[in-house]
Amino acid sequence: MNRREESRERALKDLQQLEVVMIDGHFDYGNGYHGRVYLNPHQLFRHPSTIWRFAQDLIDILPSDVVQAAEIVAGPATGGALLAHTIAGLLDSRRSLTHPPCSFAPIHYDAAGYALRPFYARELKGKRVLLADDVRNTGQTMSRCAALVKEAGGLLLATVEIYDRLEANGGGDAPNFALADFKAPENFKALECPLCAAKVPITRF
Repeated sequence: MNRREESRERALKDLQQLEVVMIDGHFDYGNGYHGRVYLNPHQLFRHPSTIWRFAQDLIDILPSDVVQAAEIVAGPATGGALLAHTIAGLLDSRRSLTHPPCSFAPIHYDAAGYALRPFYARELKGKRVLLADDVRNTGQTMSRCAALVKEAGGLLLATVEIYDRLEANGGGDAPNFALADFKAPENFKALECPLCAAKVPITRF
């Protein structure tokens, strides 16, 4: 097993230990569905040292050309922006002192959806961009943010996330890198849940 594979295997175990990814439970999602897996990305950000550690591991699995080429790291608020800011700082520590510093561009969310403020849109023009998020679910957030980067004139190098649920339809134009991934089993309508039928208690935390 190489270093990249070791990092990914360790990351999935750590995400479970930190209760970011909870597997083999019985969870009520509050939307009429039950399932065996619960994802709580907020646990990633309780302690700054946690996201800092995962960001370092994420950089370790990136190709060296992406690490060297990225000029700006962008990410959607809130979790993606926090991760992107951390990665931008850590990339500078992996490069020579004469290398131009890496910048950060948050993508905010309002009633109209994801958007770039004019200041950051100008910063992205003509720059090589790494797009980061904490979790990839269906891939829609990444797709929208990638479109914003391209609309601003940025060149998207890659997309990265700490955890991929493996539910995205298609990969998009840029390569995607996940520190850990896990395909969650099928969810059930609450009234048809086999875990309820088997009297498996709801997992509390």
